[in-house]
Amino acid sequence: MESFREKYAENTRQALLETAGRLFAEREYADLSAEELVRATGLTRGALYHHFDGKKGLFEAIVDDLETRAAQRIRIAIDSASDPFDRVDRGVREFLDVCAEPDYRHIVLLQGPIGLGWQRWRELDQRHLGGLVVEAVQNLLDAALIRPYPAALLASAFYGALTELSLTIAETDDRQRAHEQAASLVHDLLAGLAIGATS
Repeated sequence: MESFREKYAENTRQALLETAGRLFAEREYADLSAEELVRATGLTRGALYHHFDGKKGLFEAIVDDLETRAAQRIRIAIDSASDPFDRVDRGVREFLDVCAEPDYRHIVLLQGPIGLGWQRWRELDQRHLGGLVVEAVQNLLDAALIRPYPAALLASAFYGALTELSLTIAETDDRQRAHEQAASLVHDLLAGLAIGATS
């Protein structure tokens, strides 16, 4: 049975995540101090450092949570189809839908590389989304639907393209138009690799 202490600790952690999540979605990472975060939550700096080792650790936990939810949504979209090409198409469209949402766009795409540093941001992104790309590419190769380039090379190319497309969409003014164009572009890139496609 969960003890009172454990319940209190989990409630404290959740309060920090929820309050900081709202603030990070509205503000620039560099403009928010640890003091402001704990003041908004009504907790102490000690609570922040106990659960997250400071502002950066709290921000990373929020990014990690958003990435986890994104991967879950993409997985559901992928699993809603049986045809390998359709699975990829649905997964890409769901990924782009996620990227267009305000909280994900601002926290993960715009502030993530700033708050975490490019290397750590990329590690988190690959941990959650990289495996989905590798799996999609391997399924297409196993079904002999695309040209037999090495799986790792193909996955790297598509992961890189999707990453850069997501960042481009996040920074553009007309995100809806960019979203549709990006989905079509990925579809065409994949079609160009299809067995029987003209080179």
